Amino acid sequence: MRRIAVVVNPIAGMGGRVGLKGTDGKVAEARERGAEPRAPDRAREALDSLAGVGRDIELLTYGDPMGESLARDAGFDPVVVGVPEDAEATTSDDTRAAVRAFVDHEADAVLFVGGDGTAVDVAETLDELDDGTPILGVPAGVKVYSSVFGVSPRAAGRIAATFSETEAAEVNDIDEDAFRGGEVVTELRAVATVPVADQRQSAKQLGGGTVETLAEGVAEGVRPGVTYVLGPGSTVGAIKRRLGFEGTTLGVDVWRDGELLVEDGAESDILDALGEENVVVVSPIGGQGFVFGRGNQQISPAVIRRCDVEVVASRRKLDDIGTLRVDTGDPELDAELAGWIQVRVGRYERRLVEIVT
Repeated sequence: MRRIAVVVNPIAGMGGRVGLKGTDGKVAEARERGAEPRAPDRAREALDSLAGVGRDIELLTYGDPMGESLARDAGFDPVVVGVPEDAEATTSDDTRAAVRAFVDHEADAVLFVGGDGTAVDVAETLDELDDGTPILGVPAGVKVYSSVFGVSPRAAGRIAATFSETEAAEVNDIDEDAFRGGEVVTELRAVATVPVADQRQSAKQLGGGTVETLAEGVAEGVRPGVTYVLGPGSTVGAIKRRLGFEGTTLGVDVWRDGELLVEDGAESDILDALGEENVVVVSPIGGQGFVFGRGNQQISPAVIRRCDVEVVASRRKLDDIGTLRVDTGDPELDAELAGWIQVRVGRYERRLVEIVT
């Protein structure tokens, strides 16, 4: 029997769709902007997958809202090892307390639901305890750049139930205040033990390579009256500059007919700016291949369903990642997006690449 511990950061990812690029210290503002919890749904997907594997599993978890009810809803009879100090306002201290309790109960693996900040809490606590319990993340945060996450909630559940080998992986975090200001400042926070699995994502790669000819090709092809939703990243940033504006490097901008309609917009801003014909332009995250669902949650399923999708990337980036991935939070949309797509790699050139889920 495998003893798996599950802890949920209930506020993870709340800042994504409302344009905050993270939730650390921004929960109240996220709620004011209309943000809704994302982590519980992601946790339930992972738990359903875990339950469906069919192996004997003993589940450890923490009191609500950090896992107990979600585990019971998925059909488990969990061992609840503790409760948060304040169920209405959980903190990283609660996550760290949960991990310490999991170690006391000799968990075989810790499955956490959150983003890079939650990964840091889990990994640093294990480091402090000098404990090598394997960890695996269910992607639910805005920043999901470390190589300790499954590529999707369901993949994370399957991996936790079935893995047989482990390896070391880096846990990195980004300074959210710098991130909101357009600067990526990363820091190696820990090295964790993780399952070996094809469906565990790689660490994010930053920058590299010229994309000027690609940007020229996109700029030359813009059409009058069409609204362009331009995602984050250096590749799409080059397109923005070619169109005549700087925009935001790590946020989402909306442009039409020479006018910047929205800068660094939230989901609601983007939806309000859309017209009759819309194109969303995105570039996959280097090292991971995610087109949607990592760092661009403002481009929500509601936005994507109203847009044509244009994917752009340098040849080098595509060579490194091989395939593309989507994790929009809407399984039906993910299935619709899956398949072969033409990715612009130059002024005129395109390459056929598969999107997998």
